[in-house]
Amino acid sequence: MDRELVLAVLVAVLCGGALVAAGWWPARMPIATCGRVLERRAWRRLWLPLVPAALLFAALCGWASGEPAAAERVPTALLVGALPFGAVVLRAVWRAGRSATSAHAEVAVGTVGLVRPRIIISPRAAMGLDAGALAAAVAHERAHMRHRDPLRLWLAQLGSDLCYPWPQAAVRFRCWRQALELARDEEARFSGIPGPDLAAAILASLKFHRAGAPVRAASMVGDATFVKDRIARLMQPLEPAESHGKSAAWVLGVGLAVVLALLFGTAFGERVVRSFLLVA
Repeated sequence: MDRELVLAVLVAVLCGGALVAAGWWPARMPIATCGRVLERRAWRRLWLPLVPAALLFAALCGWASGEPAAAERVPTALLVGALPFGAVVLRAVWRAGRSATSAHAEVAVGTVGLVRPRIIISPRAAMGLDAGALAAAVAHERAHMRHRDPLRLWLAQLGSDLCYPWPQAAVRFRCWRQALELARDEEARFSGIPGPDLAAAILASLKFHRAGAPVRAASMVGDATFVKDRIARLMQPLEPAESHGKSAAWVLGVGLAVVLALLFGTAFGERVVRSFLLVA
């Protein structure tokens, strides 16, 4: 059987099984007073369930790099077992494509563009903002641009969809999106934007979205309960920035684990895969 087909089946069965096993990871908003720290912690929690599948994928790629073009025969049971995860992948890819093509839906104030993010402001919404609120909205969106948040939103949706059908994945995605807005509010305020001006911009955007199209971009609004909490946070004095934590160490640790998995697959993958296929 072709090596590429065997690799695809093994990825579907093993990585899909890892996602199903890890997708139940509890979903809740992290605790932090600093918005940027909160966003980083929510971002890590969003991706943590995908780490086991990523390690298995790296090991399988290591195996494939040294495997002859004609690999072992895959049992029929594994081919059937690969179908559910294949459907999940197709669903995730379809949703990602739909999000990418509809990212320019009408918004009051938002940041769009996966490769070259830019700020868009609806003329109708701008008419409802005074000078201070408009400057606050632009400062908030500039923070989204600096961090390339439309691309991060697109990737986060794709990663969350790979954990389907676990509802915790959607909750983790929602928690991160809320933490993201709090972090960008905080950055705008540290740049000199008053909290009440930013609150006025959010309320004006909320009125616009109630009468407009659904949002598929990095924008200023969210569900009603979150908006209330966000407004209350903006009316409080701005607290000093906290340390961002050890995010670089976390990324390096995962990167090192992926490299080790790749090396393991290169050295021992053939033996492990052959044993697995015989058992299956």
